[in-house]
Amino acid sequence: MSIRFVTREIHAYLDYPVAFALIVLPFVLGLGESNPAALYLSVATGIAAFALTVLTDHHLGIIRVLPYRLHQAVDLIVGLTFLAAPFALGFAGIDAAYYWLNGAAVVTVISLSTPDGTTAKLG
Repeated sequence: MSIRFVTREIHAYLDYPVAFALIVLPFVLGLGESNPAALYLSVATGIAAFALTVLTDHHLGIIRVLPYRLHQAVDLIVGLTFLAAPFALGFAGIDAAYYWLNGAAVVTVISLSTPDGTTAKLG
């Protein structure tokens, strides 16, 4: 039985709320105490994530010019970047925790995604 259950459809439903959260949460949480980049990196990533979602070839994409596999690859790069950012940019406290939690969440979703984005096969 495969533990990969995040299909293209499930992923698409996660994309818009995550992009919105990446834009809004840094302000709500007061990120940027340890380094102003902690605020701006998330906001810029949220804007880029929104654009990526709009352009991705899945049922919630609006323009659908980018392959879903490219979208997954970009997500993985973002997740790994978020995991490394606290070390590379000197984030501490809530800034570091925010990036580590988001990075871990993104890498987890990608690792649980079906390889081609289709329906998960059980058994």
